[in-house]
Amino acid sequence: MKRPITSALLAAALSVSLVMPAGAVSSATAVEAMQALGIIAGDSSGDLNLTSPVTRAEFVTMMTAASPYKDTVGTGSGVSLFKDVKSDHWASQYIQLAVEQGWMSGYVDGTFRPDSQITLEEACTALLKLLGYDSSSLAGAYPSAQLTKAASVGLRDDLSAAQGQTLTRQDCVMLFYNLLVSDGSDGSVYGTTLGYTVTNGEVDYSTLITADTKGPYIAQANKSLSLPFSASGATIYRNGAASSLSAVQQYDVYYYNANMRTVWVYSDRVSGTLTAISPSSAAPTSVTVAGSEYELGTSDAIYKCSSQGQFAPGDVVTLLLGMNGEVVDVVSAGSVQTVYYGVVLSSQKGASSSSTSSTGTSSVQSETQVACTDGVVRTFYTDAGPYGEGRLVAVTVDGSGTTVKSMQHRRLSGAVSKDGSSLGDYDFAAGVEILDTDGEGGYARIYPSRLAGETLREGDVVYYTLDSAGDIDRLILEEVTGDTADYVYLSGIEDNSTTGTGSIQNISMTYTYVQDGETYTLNSGRKYSVKTGGIALGYDEDGQVKSMKQLKSVELDSLTGLTAMGDGREYDISEEVQVLLRDRSSRAYYLTDLSQINAQDYDLTGWYDDLSHSAGGRIRIIVAEPQ
Repeated sequence: MKRPITSALLAAALSVSLVMPAGAVSSATAVEAMQALGIIAGDSSGDLNLTSPVTRAEFVTMMTAASPYKDTVGTGSGVSLFKDVKSDHWASQYIQLAVEQGWMSGYVDGTFRPDSQITLEEACTALLKLLGYDSSSLAGAYPSAQLTKAASVGLRDDLSAAQGQTLTRQDCVMLFYNLLVSDGSDGSVYGTTLGYTVTNGEVDYSTLITADTKGPYIAQANKSLSLPFSASGATIYRNGAASSLSAVQQYDVYYYNANMRTVWVYSDRVSGTLTAISPSSAAPTSVTVAGSEYELGTSDAIYKCSSQGQFAPGDVVTLLLGMNGEVVDVVSAGSVQTVYYGVVLSSQKGASSSSTSSTGTSSVQSETQVACTDGVVRTFYTDAGPYGEGRLVAVTVDGSGTTVKSMQHRRLSGAVSKDGSSLGDYDFAAGVEILDTDGEGGYARIYPSRLAGETLREGDVVYYTLDSAGDIDRLILEEVTGDTADYVYLSGIEDNSTTGTGSIQNISMTYTYVQDGETYTLNSGRKYSVKTGGIALGYDEDGQVKSMKQLKSVELDSLTGLTAMGDGREYDISEEVQVLLRDRSSRAYYLTDLSQINAQDYDLTGWYDDLSHSAGGRIRIIVAEPQ
């Protein structure tokens, strides 16, 4: 849409919450949660060995990881509390902690039997003590009292093991997941006492991951990552998609979770002129680069943009962004070359950042706004220009400064696969950037699924680039989806034109329209060939209305989700559809929601664009009048 996008926000993988009701949690979710906590860990190949039995020594390490003491047990030797657990035993410190806290005890013969497989009743007895329940809260004799209490607080939910049976690692996964959502003796949900979010029997999985996720770090010149575990068999995500370490580049930002043997890598960068440091260079918290503001997220980034650092307004820099879009580090643009592709929205000569760079130089430059393929509008300052609105450009930011270069069209045609994964003979790269434009300054970032099953003609694609694997990583379209326009409902037209000397007409028109529930009035010296109803507005480079295009209308018979039926035809409804409720008495229009109307109680009129592509032709406005 024409409304400017002012910042680039990452869709961080760690922000996704996977929640399941207690007693109905999926096995996969429970496994991931326990792996994130370090309760269950894989071997060198990443195999969790879930069918293997659990020993008493292994169980106390699991308890430690699920307790407030998870970070207090060191790797050195413990003490010889039992004759079969010497101080150099791998689990001696964990066994010492479990005994000191009263979770578990040894046998009367002075042994702990660390290699014996743990039974259901032993495990439930230990976890009840971790929850704070003592003998006074139990009714009956061991082990029935312990097993009954464990069932009543939810520890045994989705657990098939019975009395006397030994537990597998899968059993322990469910047992410890249930522990997190169980009530302790003080009435508090146990997981919340460890700092995790547990609400109404649901565990927020993201808090488990972030609790033990380390970072951010920066990949160095050799593109290697410093990890506390072997990368062999590790899970790697880059920019939210499954990847490999071979894809890592210098200056990528990464995070890792050692328990999960998972690495998240991000290559999001912003290059351009640093035009503002806020609130001051003495104590900066944010910077403005390429026309957008970014929060400084690390002490290194804050220092480099401070009065003691190396960067000042006027410098051309590259921001390295983390998982939440915060600035992790700032480097000279000469350290990394960044290329943006897009279309010019506006350009004017004589603009300047009005400040002096850290090198003491300043110059009057052209200020050019470009809608880039990632959907972000960026502002670039160059010595050349200005550039024509709608021009296809490539912007290069490197050590020599910023260069805007006009590009010739690079055409492509073919069918987009039904799953939206390819175009013609090319696959779409993971995270492909697709920008639809309309030649009038309108733009919209779209996604492959929007084009699924569509056939693109040669004139539809104006430019594309390929990555190192030969996949399409950027695609610029021309008026394919109809999503680039601003759609409004024209509710009134008043013609106040007069005829002057020599029969010259003085045109004076007043157009009243409703957009997103707000009413606007436009006085114009131009008469547009439109009538009341849905229209699409076009703008000049100053943001003034320069065109009005009538939409087509259809009386709607039914609504189902994001589709509608009318005149025996099915129409797709835009996800950004404007639904207006018309008051017949006052003739006013009120914004409402699609879920609030139906064809039984309202007369519905849909207004849709008339693009020939099936990707277009969507209903943009619905007017509902009570029957």
